[in-house]
Amino acid sequence: MMIIGVVTVITGFTIMTMDKTPHGFGFLGITLGPIIVLAGFMVEIFAILRTPEKENK
Repeated sequence: MMIIGVVTVITGFTIMTMDKTPHGFGFLGITLGPIIVLAGFMVEIFAILRTPEKENK
C-alpha cells in the first residue's frame, strides 16, 4: 500500500509539471495534479493506520 501511495504522489507531481501554461496555472497544475497528490497522501495515511489482519492458524 505504501508503494502505491508513493507512486500516486509522484504521478500527481509529474502531472503538475506537464502543464504548459505559465507558472502552472492551467487545469493540470491547479486541479488535476493536486487532486491526485491528495489521493496519494490519503492512501499513505490509510496504509500507515491500517492494522494488519491476524492469520488464523
